[in-house]
Amino acid sequence: MPADTTPPPAPAPLRVPAADSHTHLDMQSGTVDEALAQAAAVGVTTVVQVGCDVAGSRWAAGTAAAHAAVHAAVALHPNEAPRIVHGDPDGWSRQGARPAGGETALDEALAEIDALAALPHVKGVGETGLDYFRTGPEGKAAQERSFRAHVEMAKRHGKALVIHDREAHEDVLRVLKEEGAPERTVFHCYSGDAAMAQVCAEAGYFMSFAGNVTFKNAAPLRAALAVAPLELVLVETDAPFLTPAPYRGRPNAPYLIPVTLRAMAEVRGIDEDAMAAAISANTARAFDY
Repeated sequence: MPADTTPPPAPAPLRVPAADSHTHLDMQSGTVDEALAQAAAVGVTTVVQVGCDVAGSRWAAGTAAAHAAVHAAVALHPNEAPRIVHGDPDGWSRQGARPAGGETALDEALAEIDALAALPHVKGVGETGLDYFRTGPEGKAAQERSFRAHVEMAKRHGKALVIHDREAHEDVLRVLKEEGAPERTVFHCYSGDAAMAQVCAEAGYFMSFAGNVTFKNAAPLRAALAVAPLELVLVETDAPFLTPAPYRGRPNAPYLIPVTLRAMAEVRGIDEDAMAAAISANTARAFDY
């Protein structure tokens, strides 16, 4: 059966405005203006546009400069670092072949991200971190070197650190401990369990929940959300990915934040207005806007 690519219907608007703490407008259909208008119509008034490579980070910074409702985060995605160093001869990253550039190419890319991170409308350094799902053992060193460089950058520029952690919880927490985490650290698309949520809470890390918290098989995520301190909870789309139930598999966009936010309020046993107010305040605090 072909995938359903029709956009889900707009949910009922939130009464209290909220923010999408992590989205990829450059990967969504339609224009930025259309996406922002559609989001604002349901009470999603702010989005954080996240870069995954040098070109995407430049685009994020430019888009944030042009739109008051957009803040940018810039970085090399954890899977981008090994692609830069080792190349992609067999298409493991699903992003087309690329020749190996070695450590010098990684240094050059990190220098570009560093320059972008200094811009005032760039509020975060990310998404960075570790991803052991798509990168094999040979790419781990490049990932970790890149991650450590981004941690240092976030601290030096006084920006939030946005973490991508896929099947790498222990090593992500270890690097943060070894490097010393920035004052504001966000686990994007939080994927740990309740025990890890307690570790993050003690360290003061923000935990951002995406549409997958609504999936049937996501009981561990809901358990984590239940124990995370409300003042450290964020919501995101990670659009066009991770569309919340009942629209799983269809294209995601910031206007669907209310669907996930309402599900989160239910898990917490609070009303949606209280959830939206907390998320709005937390996102502004996390990204210092």
